[in-house]
Order: sequence, then C-alpha cells, then structure tokens
Amino acid sequence: MTLPPPISVHERRARIERLAESLDRDGTGAVLIGSQSGLRYFAGLRWTPTERLVALLVRSDGRIAYIAPRFEEGKIAAAAQVEADILCWEEHESPFRLVAAAMPEGRLDIDPLMPVWVWHGLAGVMGADRLADGSARLQALRARKSPAELALLSHAKAITLEVQRRAHGQLQAGLCASELASYIDAQHRALGGEGGSFFCAVSFGPDTSLPHGGETDRVLSEGDVVLVDTGTMVDGYKSDITRTYVFGEPDADMRRVWEHEKAAQAVAFQAARPGRPCEAVDDAVRTFLTSLGYGPDYRLPGLPHRTGHGIGLDIHEGPYLVRGDKTPLQTGMCFSNEPMIVMPGRFGVRLEDHFYMGQDGPVWFTEPSHSLDDPFRGVEPITDPR
Repeated sequence: MTLPPPISVHERRARIERLAESLDRDGTGAVLIGSQSGLRYFAGLRWTPTERLVALLVRSDGRIAYIAPRFEEGKIAAAAQVEADILCWEEHESPFRLVAAAMPEGRLDIDPLMPVWVWHGLAGVMGADRLADGSARLQALRARKSPAELALLSHAKAITLEVQRRAHGQLQAGLCASELASYIDAQHRALGGEGGSFFCAVSFGPDTSLPHGGETDRVLSEGDVVLVDTGTMVDGYKSDITRTYVFGEPDADMRRVWEHEKAAQAVAFQAARPGRPCEAVDDAVRTFLTSLGYGPDYRLPGLPHRTGHGIGLDIHEGPYLVRGDKTPLQTGMCFSNEPMIVMPGRFGVRLEDHFYMGQDGPVWFTEPSHSLDDPFRGVEPITDPR
C-alpha cells in the first residue's frame, strides 16, 4: 500500500489565492486563521494553539503574514511550508494591536475555531463591528476536497479498516476494553498512522447503547455486542470507522437491529445525490427508520444523533448530514455515514463508513460491513505499511 504524496506547497498557495479572491469579491479586508487545522490547511504549519496567539493573516490582495511571539519566529520560519512575513510581538505587547496595524480597511473574518479570548481581544482594539464569523467562507473552501486530499483520506481509512479487521481477531472472554484500545493504537502505528490512534472508543455490552461509550473499563463476556469506533491520520487527514458485531452468538434482537442499521446506512448512501441539500440524507434515514418502528425523530429506540459529518483535517467539520443543513451536496465533499440505532440500556449498533461525492453520486472510501457473522469478508489484509 503506497503512501500518497503530501499536500504540495503549490496546492497550499492556490488555497490562499482562492481565499483572497473570496475576500476581494465581497469587500472583506482580511481573515485571521489560528486553529490547528486552519494553519495546517493553508500554510502546512503544524501548531498546537496555546494562550499565546499564533495566526495567519490573509488579506484581500493576497498578501499573507504570520502573527507570532518574537521567541517563536525561528520555529515558525522553519516549520511553515508557505513563506510569508512574520509579524512578531513581545511578551508584554498586544498581539491584537499587531493584527490591527497589519489590517487593511474593512472587516476582519475570524476563524470559527479561534478561542473566544482572541475575539474579545480584537474587539477591544478594532471594535466589534469590524469582526465577523468566517465559518461560511472557510467551510466553502475546505469542504470540497482535491484529488490529493481524497488520496490521503482514502489511505487513512484503509489503514483503519485493516486495524478494525485485526482487532476483531483479538476478541476473547475477559479482555478489557482498554486492552483492545491499546492494541488498536499499536496497529495504527505499525501501519503508518500518524501518532497511532487519533481516537479510539471500545464498548462492550450495555455500554454500546451510549453513542460515545461508557466510563467503565468493561470486561468482554460471551454474547456481548462489541462496538469499536476509531481513526488515525495521514498527513493530518483523518479516518473514522465504526464496526459493531457480537462476541459469541447474537440473539434475535441483535440480528434484527444490525440488519436495520445496515439498511439505514444504504438508504443514506442512496439519498446522497449531487445538488440535494445535506439535510435530505438525514431526512431519508429518519423516514426509513420510522417506517420500521423506531423514533420518531431523535426518540429512542432509534437514531439519537445526526446521520453524518464532514471530515478532512478536522474529524468533524462542516457541512453535516443533519436537519437544517441546506448546503448542496457537491463534488469532493466527504462525509461519514453512521445512522446509529440505540436500544436504551441494552445495546447499540453503529456501522460507520465514509463516502465522497463524485460527479455522478457518492463513492465509498471503504466498503460497508458485510454481515453480522462475517463483518470483514472481502477486506484484503494489509501487510506492507509503505
């Protein structure tokens, strides 16, 4: 399995150019990007946000500048893939005044993942009337993935599907959920996942009825439903795959709900048609589940959360497959497909795979689970992480 090339500097510069063009079209002066994924998306800068402002200022004329503490100047110059001026502030100085001084006339859009203290600090210097939420602008640019992004996402998901297959083979009575999670992390690392597991939720028995798992380190017993939700990164791009099966012999209710879950996932996939609003996918799934006696709406037994989320450098990013999101489905958009069914206090079943929108409709990154008794049939083992 050949590792795809990383995102090129040329592609990052093209992203900045498109962002600047969007600013120029509506007369916005600049946008300030300071989230971890935003800095990586536009500048290739891997940076963990702290209480000191590090940000990228993109102006409507295409000029860019990094805002950073003086003592971090050398590190940013070495780490950022896109070259730009570095405007520095000393520890006793205000980074917000530095941003204001570098701003052209007009409004400043703010990265929606910026902490609130940045907004307040800028408002105190520039005035709140010059600040605006940059969510819509940045989502519109980041939602449609390039071929290079799709290749990285596909690679990450292939790794995690193989890790899921291996984890299934490790089940034995007395196994703790934490032990399986540790195994999964090691396997992600062995296959080249950046940093091992980006996250991992392992649930046994009644804990599977809690969408994000229970708080206890449950021990696996015969007849338990097993739910494993995990992912890793490749060049920052995330995977996020869930598999649910039974350790031992499933009862009739487990089989019935599992089959309904698989069918609901197929309904979501078929509803994802180019040009339709994102919410139409969620609507189709809820209509189907209601016809089977679940719900209605978010009521349990049934589907307690949205049908899916966008994914890229952030594991959850817009747009979303949820009621109220009217964003039209467009080529290059990527989504999870996970219409979980919860039987309160008993068990839950979530099958999560991801798809991207091709020109003619949705395309799976990973094939859905084959069956309850043979969930990984057809998954080709990966032995070479390169």
